[in-house]
Amino acid sequence: MITRIREVRRARKMTLQDVADRCTPPTTPQTIGRLETGTRTVSVGWLNRIAAALGVEAGDLVKLPDREDIPVAAILESDGAHAPRREGVVIPPQSAPGLVAIIVAGGVGDYRGGDEIWLSRIGPEAFGQAMNRDILLPRPAGRFLFGRLIGREEGKLHILPLGSGQRQLVVADPPWAAVAVRLIRAL
Repeated sequence: MITRIREVRRARKMTLQDVADRCTPPTTPQTIGRLETGTRTVSVGWLNRIAAALGVEAGDLVKLPDREDIPVAAILESDGAHAPRREGVVIPPQSAPGLVAIIVAGGVGDYRGGDEIWLSRIGPEAFGQAMNRDILLPRPAGRFLFGRLIGREEGKLHILPLGSGQRQLVVADPPWAAVAVRLIRAL
């Protein structure tokens, strides 16, 4: 099996030590290096552990014959575009369980018409991890509220809508929220 562990790790700007520390249970950077280079055989268990540490799906770490790699041609910095120091690839967006989407019909805040916003659903126990992030909340009668989570207290979420001049709204005890995790924008 040909893996893409190194490419994904580098795309995430993580060191071998970072990945080793985030594995459950933690391992050594040498082990991660051996798995990357193929010196050690990658089992399904290792693939799942490393994928979780990198925050990707296990399938993203395997080269599949029906999925084209997208090579990195340049790195854009404040002083212009430069050739990458070493070869790399980017991970194309892939669906995952618990994702929902918003289609932006008219520009608001940082979003433009035609954008797709992918969001990951979370329960009330994870609301604290969504602070200062854009979230979608269900409202009565099939309506929704989308805005920046700016505060939370005793089951109440304080949301700042994205339009200019909007006032903060308070939502009490929402059953779930969805946190924006990916922006898909055609140029």
